[in-house]
Amino acid sequence: MCTPEETSLLQVEETFLALLGRINTLVFQPLLLVEPSNVKDQECLRLLLQLSEQYQHLWDLTQVSLRTLRQRLDSPATVGLHTLHLLRSPDLFLDAYRRYFVIYTSCVAMQTFQKATRKKSEFWRSQRKALKQFLTSVILETSGAAGLPHILCQPLTDHVQQYVLTLLRLADAIGEHHSARELAIQAADRFVTLQSFIRQALDEASATQALWETLGNRLGDALCTADRRLLLDSQDIPVVTGPVRADRVLLFNDVLVLLQGHSFQTFDLKLVWVDARHDKKQMPNRYGFHVITPEEEFSLSAKDAQDKTCWLSTVSQATCQALSGKRDIPVLEQDQNQEGAQPPASRYCLYTFRTEDRLRLATYDGNWFWGKPHGKGTLKWPDGRNHVGDFHQGLEHGFGIRLVPRGAEDKYDCYKCHWREGQMQGYGICEYANESVYKGYFRDNMRQGFGVLESSPQAPQPFKFMGHWDRDKKNGYGVLEDKDRGERYIGMWQADHRHGQGIVVTQSGICYQRTFHADKMVGKITFPNGYFLKASFSTGVGKGFHTQGVLETTAHPLDPMHTCKRQLGLEAFPVESRWQGIYQQFREFVHCNCPEDAQEAFLGFHVQTAKELRKSQEYLFCDRSNPDEVSAKIKDILAELPTHQDPESLQLYLQKALKSSVHPLGKLMKLLTLAFQATYSGIGANKHLLVLAQEEVKHHAQEVWAFYQGLLRVALERQGQIQEESEDTSNSHPEAYRLVLPIILSCFYPELFMLYMLYHEKEDNLYSQGIADLSLFPDTKLLECLDVQKHLWPLKDLTLTTNQRYSLVRDKCFLSATECLQKIITTVDPREKLEMLEKTYVEIENTVSRVLEREHKLPMDDLLPLLIYVVSRARIQHLGAEIHLIRDMMDPIHRGGLYDFLLTALESCYEHIQKEDMRLHRLAGVHNQKALWSQARERCKAGPEKQNSRAFHCAVHDAVPQEDPAIIQG
Repeated sequence: MCTPEETSLLQVEETFLALLGRINTLVFQPLLLVEPSNVKDQECLRLLLQLSEQYQHLWDLTQVSLRTLRQRLDSPATVGLHTLHLLRSPDLFLDAYRRYFVIYTSCVAMQTFQKATRKKSEFWRSQRKALKQFLTSVILETSGAAGLPHILCQPLTDHVQQYVLTLLRLADAIGEHHSARELAIQAADRFVTLQSFIRQALDEASATQALWETLGNRLGDALCTADRRLLLDSQDIPVVTGPVRADRVLLFNDVLVLLQGHSFQTFDLKLVWVDARHDKKQMPNRYGFHVITPEEEFSLSAKDAQDKTCWLSTVSQATCQALSGKRDIPVLEQDQNQEGAQPPASRYCLYTFRTEDRLRLATYDGNWFWGKPHGKGTLKWPDGRNHVGDFHQGLEHGFGIRLVPRGAEDKYDCYKCHWREGQMQGYGICEYANESVYKGYFRDNMRQGFGVLESSPQAPQPFKFMGHWDRDKKNGYGVLEDKDRGERYIGMWQADHRHGQGIVVTQSGICYQRTFHADKMVGKITFPNGYFLKASFSTGVGKGFHTQGVLETTAHPLDPMHTCKRQLGLEAFPVESRWQGIYQQFREFVHCNCPEDAQEAFLGFHVQTAKELRKSQEYLFCDRSNPDEVSAKIKDILAELPTHQDPESLQLYLQKALKSSVHPLGKLMKLLTLAFQATYSGIGANKHLLVLAQEEVKHHAQEVWAFYQGLLRVALERQGQIQEESEDTSNSHPEAYRLVLPIILSCFYPELFMLYMLYHEKEDNLYSQGIADLSLFPDTKLLECLDVQKHLWPLKDLTLTTNQRYSLVRDKCFLSATECLQKIITTVDPREKLEMLEKTYVEIENTVSRVLEREHKLPMDDLLPLLIYVVSRARIQHLGAEIHLIRDMMDPIHRGGLYDFLLTALESCYEHIQKEDMRLHRLAGVHNQKALWSQARERCKAGPEKQNSRAFHCAVHDAVPQEDPAIIQG
């Protein structure tokens, strides 16, 4: 059964709906016929159209409410009270009324109704009697237009009041136990809140309208907007500014304004921070508070605590409203979550700087913290510069990408770099407008430390420089490849010029070391025929080679033995000083205790350089780590490091770490490999650089081990442990040879082995010819020529076919030893090569023991000829290069031991096969064979000291006067 209150509510809705219809006909329709003649008229019409749209929405909502009431009254038994639209969805009504009054108060503040009726004043005067029916408390004396604001407001506020009263009576009528009673009370409370909002909105609109009238046309037009409302005025609640002077302070719902004479300053509330803490130095008045904006800081001082609280609370609430996006809604009592709440210190806003010199006219879009760009953001200048990345306290800090326009359209320098306090600092990549690319380190916006600069392959003069930079110029040790001229310079630089000692390697095989001064070569060149030229030399693009000096033709020819294998650069470039730019960053990383936030800045990052991605804003925040691998956090790496202490576990860990592109050890290894390839690959593959490369590889092993030790120290310190000091106080670093060198050698092996091949090319050619000659011998004939005792011949291992004789069998004897020796070329690890050599020796002895049917240890007289046989049948190419690489790179602990003895024996066989009389032995018969074995035995007994290839190289180097280096024809 329905209550009388429900019937009363039905009548209220019917009356109100009829009233809305009449107002629409008499007011809205004539208002919307206004024809705008200027910008202000257009703004008025826009507001009226919005108001009419919200008015229509209220009309529709009231019709739905009326329909549900009629359904309830027609079928009270089947349609419950909770189905009433007013009870089921009160928020829809609140939102509709709120939107209407937001636009209505905008019309009041902007004097929209007065402006809209000004051109048709006669029409509205004639409508005065018809409009009186809508007003109960307003007397229309002259024109009906004066009553329009009241007509469009009073009926709606009265209807809201009727909602409150009717809903409260309905709640009382249905009793406490009715399920819809709580809905009615809640709806009434919401409409009470709406009444408060309407009153506050109307008061603010009236105050704002009055303000615009008092400010005058110029200030009014500059500050007046439809959504802006006055919240506080220093003329009403006094505050004084300092040190900035202002006659008047106005707080609106979106900006804070300081008026001084006929000028003013506005501060967007989204970028206003208020510090209420009292600082006697900044604010002598204890009732003051500090205001912080992106470009201004000032204080506001009230006369007492109450006024201070009023300003503080209103500014805070208005700022919260502005940040929440409700710029068109005044501060509401219903916003309980904002009552007394403080705006967040960290915000995301857009701002264009006006006076800041460095950022003048630049627009920043991103995170802020207490008036400064802080966090991620985008900075754009009018001249086309664009910076996207991390900021700290107003400065670029962290990873960032900057585009700098260069001349022609769509030409930019693109810097992808780490920044520190507004300057490029740390590792970065720069793609220049001319399509050259720099990858390396920066400091104070300049290239500093190790870096690689490479031109576009399509450049007129393509080049690649890898080395040290100082204040944006090549300085120190570096390698330049001139791809156009086909030459490589390895040496010292100063102020972008070759300056000091340097080595030049050409594509034609020429290799020489000279002194350079400002890109000009100075000194004396000695030619192979003995002539020497004392002069200065220079080159120029398209100008060829220029020299000026004296050519001396009376000297004697040089001895080719002094120059054919001479090693260059050993004294000019000490290995410890060559690539300090690489080591320095990794040492500093450890010295700073491996900070995680600076890992990329020290150690570099992986990032694509596709030109199309350069323009993509999404790309600027991309993950810079290798997508094929999980990003390694330094804290996780340091946590795992101490768990690998025993040699076997440590070796496996180092193998994995040195091959990882995200591990600090792997990043160091990557840079060292690139530097090695830039020096010794391609044009740099010259035999006169072998020892230079040897030294680098060994030194890299020591530096990698030292870096590992540094990481381990930091890891242990983080766990509260102390690293044990090594008992070996020397700088030999035996672990570098035992653990690191075998692992890293594979990275340098292609270039290093090529140098060995070139250095030993002549010997290997003689050896190859000897192998070719010996391969013509059947097995038994070769064993006989090598003076192998017949009782040691493994004839029982031979399986003859029909009509086959022993004298015709080839490549069947000592087959297991031969296959074992051939495996020496399947690995790059010197220790594994030596193990293969030892197994070869064991296989030879096993074969002999099987032939003799007893265990037999071979004396030297028997071992050497058998080993020569196995070597000749193994047919290993470039055996000389293999032998000397093993000797130079093997662990020093093996020197003088079994491995060294076996290597010396192998070297004796290698040299024996080269001998001319050995190759002709098959023609001359067996003569003086024991004398040959005697010579080989003596060589094995001589020990490793005389077999050290580096000592041999240095001896050859010292044989030629240092002040008269010769051009060496490769």
